[in-house]
Amino acid sequence: MQAFRASILDFIDDPASAPEHCLRYFEDGLLLIDQGLVSACGDYASLKSTLAEDVEIVDYSGRLIMPGFIDAHLHYAQTDIIASHGSQLLDWLERYTFPEERRFSDAAHAQQTAGFFIQELLRNGTTTALVFATVHTQSVDAIFAAAAEQNMRLISGKVMMDRHAPDFLCDTAQSSYDDSLALIQKWHHHQRLLYAVTPRFAPTSSPEQLSMAQLLLNQFPDLYLQSHVAEHPGEVEWVKSLFPWSRSYLDVYDHFGLLGDRSLYAHCIHLDDADRQRLAVSGTAVAFCPSSNLFLGSGLFDMQAMLQQPVNITIGTDVGAGTSFSLLKTLNDGYKVCQLGGYNLSPLQAFYLLTLGAARALYLDRKLGNFELGKEADFVVLDLHSTPLMRRRMAHAQDLADQLFVLMLLGDERNIAATYIMGNCCYRADAAPC
Repeated sequence: MQAFRASILDFIDDPASAPEHCLRYFEDGLLLIDQGLVSACGDYASLKSTLAEDVEIVDYSGRLIMPGFIDAHLHYAQTDIIASHGSQLLDWLERYTFPEERRFSDAAHAQQTAGFFIQELLRNGTTTALVFATVHTQSVDAIFAAAAEQNMRLISGKVMMDRHAPDFLCDTAQSSYDDSLALIQKWHHHQRLLYAVTPRFAPTSSPEQLSMAQLLLNQFPDLYLQSHVAEHPGEVEWVKSLFPWSRSYLDVYDHFGLLGDRSLYAHCIHLDDADRQRLAVSGTAVAFCPSSNLFLGSGLFDMQAMLQQPVNITIGTDVGAGTSFSLLKTLNDGYKVCQLGGYNLSPLQAFYLLTLGAARALYLDRKLGNFELGKEADFVVLDLHSTPLMRRRMAHAQDLADQLFVLMLLGDERNIAATYIMGNCCYRADAAPC
């Protein structure tokens, strides 16, 4: 049995649909964990008497414990090209991404980068992530092995890309199926790992390859699928020329049976109402990636239109076009993008989207996302006074929502005091041993 004392916040419903009953907050709370799973969460005064005398309480009084953050879209192979200057999407791929991903044919490089990447996630309070590897099988082995070392719940897969890319990164429809099948058999459900069928995006996959992606999903119904859609106007026009029969970019994926539960598409900026309705009806999730959309000049995500359907929404840093591993910084950009679109993103909804909302969108909410009995005990310890400015501003916070708003507008990795996976400390900001 483990016990952690702090202020504790989690969500039990969507603030948009249940504003009065969406969260639990214990100003002086106690989180109890048994063998990596939540056994109780509530007021310290009520739960302390239930503990055996030999249970040591880890005291984080003055800090805030929340469920671990969920990053729904990022590229570990782009870690070393983050903050590369002066490019929009298609040129970004040619100038930076493809040359960088070539390096992942080297297993040693993949392993070193994967180890650094996982540590950066933990340093930023991210405990679950949906991650792109590269076309190389060794890149998938590397990211899964690094996540398994920390017992993380991580979803990843080999990029499928058989055309409109450099020869050194192209596979074939058949080889992408064969390689993916072998990786699925090796990694899917190994520890807490899950596999995602991963066509990069429609322009770099032939119809034959997209059919192979569908075949994998049919063979293994609990697989994930991740890809990109409608990120940039130039990309949308390219798709029109490659698939002239399609009603829309999203319709290409729909035609090949690639929408549905556990399918997630990043960006989803340049869609129409029919596309958004199809996302909602099919149960397909989208990843809102405001930092990378701003950085690449791709456009503004329409949060209000998505919620009206409603579509399952998650948040992604999209490293390396996204300029930070911090989901707090990403919420900062997300708030501003929503403001430009005439939608006011509340702090309660923002942190719901990082935790229970993302877990629901990924069909993982039976396992994580809040502190209900029996859920996996991934959590982050937050210091709300990590900088002089935050300390000063927090002194004037009117309520919990105001505190969370300050955190999402002024926060970054300095707010992460500690990160825990299944009750085990994997990161401490003070460098003390976990």
